[in-house]
Amino acid sequence: MDYFSTFIAVSPDTSARAGTVPAERGGNTSIAMLEYELIAPQPYVLRQSEVLFAVHVWRRNIPAADVDTKRPELWQALFSKPLACMRTSPLAKIYGWGLHFDEGGKVALVGMETASYGRLRADTALHQKVALRRMRG
Repeated sequence: MDYFSTFIAVSPDTSARAGTVPAERGGNTSIAMLEYELIAPQPYVLRQSEVLFAVHVWRRNIPAADVDTKRPELWQALFSKPLACMRTSPLAKIYGWGLHFDEGGKVALVGMETASYGRLRADTALHQKVALRRMRG
């Protein structure tokens, strides 16, 4: 489930021109905002599966005490069925963030306007992926 030595470039149909911090949606935290808050302040700390798990727990409003005591069961339930990967993340589809996964599977955000983005995008040692398109067609 996790990516290793991989770069996910922004969606080809994004309207972003730079990595942009996601905003609230309707006064609420959006998935993009939560993913950003998980990854941006601590690059190369979390794996894709850990980000997906944190988003799942948050979306289901699972109390922290339950997450602490039932983590293995919650983890198993989430990953026992097919799940969308971070190629579907709004960070890469809408907000202009590339996702770099190091050799240990830990993720960092890379703004599409940066020199680092260009270097990672051209790095043939990395598995190159592209975020899914925002719209069909």
